[in-house]
Amino acid sequence: MRLITAHRILIAAGIAFFVFYAVWQGRLWTAGGGASALAQTIVSAAVAVGFVLYYRTLKRRW
Repeated sequence: MRLITAHRILIAAGIAFFVFYAVWQGRLWTAGGGASALAQTIVSAAVAVGFVLYYRTLKRRW
């Protein structure tokens, strides 16, 4: 396995984790979790979007 393949797998796993975490925190926030749950939802969704944008640039690099 090439290093770039392992890197893509890890980035994809990071995307999946942050999407899952954003959904989980979003559900907690809708159930009355407060401002911290909302902040964690927004930040984790932003990180997931950042990882997606980064993942898309990997095609052009290698």
